[in-house]
Amino acid sequence: MSGGPAVSRETGHDPSKPTNGDGVNPYPASAYSGISLEETPIGAAAQRASQVLHPHGVSMPRPNRRRVLTIANQKGGVGKTTTAVNLASSLAVLGLTVLVVDLDPQGNASTALGVPHHSGTPSSYELLIGEVTAAEAIQQSPHSDRLYCIPATIDLAGAEIELVSMVAREGRLKTALAPAALAGVDVDFILIDCPPSLGLLTVNAMVAAQEVLIPIQCEYYALEGVGQLLRNIELVQSHLNPDLHVSTVLLTMYDGRTKLADQVAEEVRKHFGDRVLRAVIPRSVKVSEAPGYGMTVLDYDPGSRGAMSYLDAGRELAARTATMNAQET
Repeated sequence: MSGGPAVSRETGHDPSKPTNGDGVNPYPASAYSGISLEETPIGAAAQRASQVLHPHGVSMPRPNRRRVLTIANQKGGVGKTTTAVNLASSLAVLGLTVLVVDLDPQGNASTALGVPHHSGTPSSYELLIGEVTAAEAIQQSPHSDRLYCIPATIDLAGAEIELVSMVAREGRLKTALAPAALAGVDVDFILIDCPPSLGLLTVNAMVAAQEVLIPIQCEYYALEGVGQLLRNIELVQSHLNPDLHVSTVLLTMYDGRTKLADQVAEEVRKHFGDRVLRAVIPRSVKVSEAPGYGMTVLDYDPGSRGAMSYLDAGRELAARTATMNAQET
């Protein structure tokens, strides 16, 4: 392009050319030296967004039986809620129907999925104490007709104390989410978002699920809490739910600029083997911003690296269903 006009790769604007009265460049980018829209940053992001929102040629297998995953890690700030809502959104984009059960009194998953969760809304609290059924508490996310949520309200904060005196207190969520209770909703996946502690809410989530998905932050302290989490999972297996197992591990908040992130990722893969998804979630401003707008990152900025990474993780998670189906037949 030597000797040619100094065309902006982002806007296609030649500063030597006039603009119209609104300051808009009337000359399309295609008029200059064969620069295509896909070569510009904005065009590339738009193309990625189209791939995320309209994945062509993708046919994800539906599970023979509903997959129920508890997303747990006793360490706070590792991306449990972010992973729950963005994986759910990814699976919905891929054509599967997903229910997110928000068991964190902060209600952040409910916020990100855009469902009301003010005090008095039928929620996971009323579900646990038996005042409403799952069908009565379920809300559809405004972002997708395949994405549902049982929200959490501030009332859930007192549930730990109330559950102590209840009969079969550890299995109340399992009973509430039984296939008969969800007969009216054809759900392929249930993702349960846990609080960052091993109280009765998390125990209920583990008893209700067959699988545990552990998000692990690619930072120094990340591995410290995992050992205790695995011991607690073994206790639940021994006494309450023999079918529970760690099926999936997802590396989050990965910063490729640091050697530490690679070391943590290597240690996690060495310990968990093929249970670790190949997709890695990078540190992303867009992922952090999205909940503030009541959205997942796939709705907020579908062309971003964070959205693409969660879509890859969702595709991997769904693809494992085919192996599970084969094992069950």
